[in-house]
Amino acid sequence: MVAHSIFDFLCFAATWIFVLLLSYLMNVFTFFFLLHTGEICGFRVHNGPLGSGTVQFEAVVLDRSTGEGLVRSKEPLDCESQREHSFTIQAYDCGEGPDGVNSKKSHKATVHVRVNDVNEFSPVFVERRYEASVPEGRLFDRIVRVEALDADCSPQYSQICFYDIITPNVPFAIDNDGNIKNTEPLDSKQQHVHTFWVTAFDCGKNRAQADAQVAITVKPSCKPGWMGWTKRVEYTPGSGSIPLFPSLHLETCEETVWNIQATVELQTGHIGKGCDRDSYSDRSVRRLCGAVRGEVDLLPPPSPAANWTAALPTLPSSDSSLVFSFNGSNHVAVVPDPVVSALSGDHFTLQLWMRRGSRKEEEIIVCSTMKNDDSYSHYSLSVHGCRLSLFYWPDVSAARPVKFLWKLEQVCDSEWHHLSLSVQFPSVTLYVDGVTFDPALIHDNGAIPNPAPRQRMFIGACWGEAQIFSEMFERYEPLLLKYVGGYHGLLSGVTVRPGSVEPHSVVECLYACREGLDFGDLETLGSGMKVHVNPSQSVLVLEGDDIESFNRAVQQVTYRNSLRFATPGVRPLKLTTSLRCFNEESCLTLKQLEGYLVVLQPDAPQISLSGVGPHLARPAPEFEGSRGVPLFPELRIICSLSHAVNTAAQGMEALMSDAVAHTLDGCEVQPLGEELNPEREELMVDLDVVRERGLEIINTTAYIAITGAESISVYEDILRSIRYRLAKGSARFERRFRLSCSEMNGRYTSNELTLEVNFLHSLDSLYHPSHLLASQQQFLHPSHHAGELSGHTLPNPHRNSVVPGAATVIIMVCVGFLVVMVILGVFRIRSIHRRGESTRGGAKEGSGQWDDSALTIIVNPMESYESRMGISADTEGEGEEDEEAVETPDDASDDQRIIIKKEGRDGSARRY
Repeated sequence: MVAHSIFDFLCFAATWIFVLLLSYLMNVFTFFFLLHTGEICGFRVHNGPLGSGTVQFEAVVLDRSTGEGLVRSKEPLDCESQREHSFTIQAYDCGEGPDGVNSKKSHKATVHVRVNDVNEFSPVFVERRYEASVPEGRLFDRIVRVEALDADCSPQYSQICFYDIITPNVPFAIDNDGNIKNTEPLDSKQQHVHTFWVTAFDCGKNRAQADAQVAITVKPSCKPGWMGWTKRVEYTPGSGSIPLFPSLHLETCEETVWNIQATVELQTGHIGKGCDRDSYSDRSVRRLCGAVRGEVDLLPPPSPAANWTAALPTLPSSDSSLVFSFNGSNHVAVVPDPVVSALSGDHFTLQLWMRRGSRKEEEIIVCSTMKNDDSYSHYSLSVHGCRLSLFYWPDVSAARPVKFLWKLEQVCDSEWHHLSLSVQFPSVTLYVDGVTFDPALIHDNGAIPNPAPRQRMFIGACWGEAQIFSEMFERYEPLLLKYVGGYHGLLSGVTVRPGSVEPHSVVECLYACREGLDFGDLETLGSGMKVHVNPSQSVLVLEGDDIESFNRAVQQVTYRNSLRFATPGVRPLKLTTSLRCFNEESCLTLKQLEGYLVVLQPDAPQISLSGVGPHLARPAPEFEGSRGVPLFPELRIICSLSHAVNTAAQGMEALMSDAVAHTLDGCEVQPLGEELNPEREELMVDLDVVRERGLEIINTTAYIAITGAESISVYEDILRSIRYRLAKGSARFERRFRLSCSEMNGRYTSNELTLEVNFLHSLDSLYHPSHLLASQQQFLHPSHHAGELSGHTLPNPHRNSVVPGAATVIIMVCVGFLVVMVILGVFRIRSIHRRGESTRGGAKEGSGQWDDSALTIIVNPMESYESRMGISADTEGEGEEDEEAVETPDDASDDQRIIIKKEGRDGSARRY
């Protein structure tokens, strides 16, 4: 019984499980609902996870009894808009109707709908044109990548299966991912730009709607460095400023840099000590800059008056100043006491040019002890490594000297530098190349032995003293043993001017450069750019972080030359570049570029001296006066500038001269032949006028030289005042002088103006037999004078010819007339003698007979140059006692008279 009950229960449970499983399967897969209690009247669609079921889908009943239904879409489905849809569905029976409260509903079933795709879209390229650039001569795995997209939703139709180059015969290939590469090395010279077309296909074999264009530019081989560098740059004087690098630009080959620095160096040190020191001497520059006069040259050119520099070796210099070499031991200049005594006081300006290498030892440039009233002051200027120091004691009896110290690279860089030290104790100002430097004050309690109270000055070293025992005075006496702290280097232009210090404007002018580097327009500098130029304008530094801005700045670096007559020659140029990159290991390194700037020959000025005839004839007594005779009273100096111009009529070039305002820096008057005899003759000039103008004069027996930069009018006034004076009884027959002037240290010279001075002697002075003999010697040796004249060269023959052509003809006519008159006079004398002989028989001895032996001929010489233009006429006697030979000077003219004086036996005389 129990067993039967258990069997019935199991059968019942199995039956229900089967019914439930069958009901679930019917709801999920076939939408048939089998209900044992009624028919299916409808379905209800609920929103699924995406919330689109009630909008786009609906379910309808196909068979109520079986519960078969159909799910359908209310509108067309788009896979590209939504590929999958999800919603739930629920069935209702017919108990009270679908909307009845008593109707029965099934559980909810989830429906998933997937929309199948069709190949309705074609590929579309992202860009219509693709551009790229590559360097030549290389193969690349990928130059540029093209990309196309397909709007289909399924992977089958939305993926791009492959790309294709549709332009034939191009050296490029493309893979299925759109990567383009070159199939052979490219050459920019053969073809600079390659242009071709590509297309794309999806996996449904639809072709792209529009093809894409690809343009690949072939660049020349990239070599990092400066491009457009011109090694030679020419400069025409008078052009002002010109750009040095108009087309220069930096190529980094796509290397990213964050800092660029370029240094442009113009080397002008070979021209002179400064940037344009070949134009004028140091003294001339000081005068042109308006410096206060009164400076004392401590290293003057060796001369009898300044012999303390005679033992110092000198080096050649392109300007007129001397460069003295010091070896650090025995090369020392000891300035004489008379010169030192004029430099007392604690206010003075010390200036010098210095060139010194990097040495660690202390070297003394100037060491001086000077007397100030009842005390002595001492100072010494020295260099130690790269430090410059001024050791100053206002009173050597005081125990607290002061040292002024400067740390400067300029004193140890082996280059020329100009130092100006203005001392107005306790204030000291230092100018190096025109730039002010502030000192550091150091109080020193006797770093060196106290200098002896004795006035003396040394250039190139100082003195070392020791004490020796004096047996006479039984005490120790100081003794000068040797020089200490010898200077090793070059010095030039060492001057001291006592009194007030030099104004700053004058110091700046002394070193102002009229030639150097410059920058075009600072306002055009880009952001982040910096430019710096050193005081001598020989080094320019550019710094920036942007390549384009840096290239524009480099192209504005200019060369400037404001000199009227620029010095021709070569100026070496250097360009040094340093780069900083984000990746320092692979950062570029650029080599130094070297070139040169050529300054062409300027139009040379022509200095012309005129207004002075080739002869100056004055009576001898005028030269023997106290003031003498002016040699060049009507001198004219003209400076003209010749330049080539094109003549419009003939299309040819001609030279045109324009008068220009000019400045001379020296003139010289030199006697030709033997030097002046200081006991008999001299050249005189007003020294006060010369010194008042700030010029210098050297007056010797060999020449008189006036030097210094000054205007032409000033030189004209001074040269016109030069006089020539003779001592009493020292008159000769001629003396010749030569005058010449120059500019810019002799760079431009004038023509040589030759003046022949003739002394006119009176008859009374010539009556003396010695004068007669001298005159006869002058007339009997014309070849000597002709030789002297032939040795002269006259730059301007049209101005300085000895005798013009018309004057020569006149002189020859006069000489011929004189010869005829002399011959007629001789014949007349003969006839008179013959008549006298015929009546001699009846006369007495003392009745008016003439003594032929006492015949005297006196000749009055005129211009000495005419002595070379005549001929001599001789008369020959016939052996008779009363016949005399008469000689006429070969330069005689019709103004000259031959005086024949014959004394008779009775003392009477006759003149012819």
